[in-house]
Amino acid sequence: MAVSIIGLALVVIVLVLATTAIAATKGNSKGEGKIMIKNVYIYVVLFATLMMIIGGSVSAFMAVADIVTPAPYHQSFEEFRQWGMEKSEIPGDKANLTDAEIKARYDAMVTAEKDRQVNRAKNSLVKSMGWIIIPFPIFVIFQRRLKSNAEV
Repeated sequence: MAVSIIGLALVVIVLVLATTAIAATKGNSKGEGKIMIKNVYIYVVLFATLMMIIGGSVSAFMAVADIVTPAPYHQSFEEFRQWGMEKSEIPGDKANLTDAEIKARYDAMVTAEKDRQVNRAKNSLVKSMGWIIIPFPIFVIFQRRLKSNAEV
């Protein structure tokens, strides 16, 4: 998802820069053209970093949702009893197990799968925080540059 947002942002950036370069060359003076190009560059950087921050925020929210409520395990106990025990480490072990032992193995597998999903979501949350934390200082710096250019 973040890759598609970044791709879209890059396409928009290239189009804006091309349009600005054409408009700047047709400007009345070279000084106005340079100021215009600087301002457009600042806006493009602000747009790109803002898109990164928004994408990271959405991804972080989804990761937190996966941590809070992981997806339920898809295999029922009956399916596990019928098909899951055929992959046992010990051949012929299926016939020796009681329903309580099979249920204990099923519960352990469901718990392990839930823990695995929560760990994946935590990993995704850490990665998403990178998409928020890394572009944020760049956004702030260029926001200040935009304000200082407006005062001049």
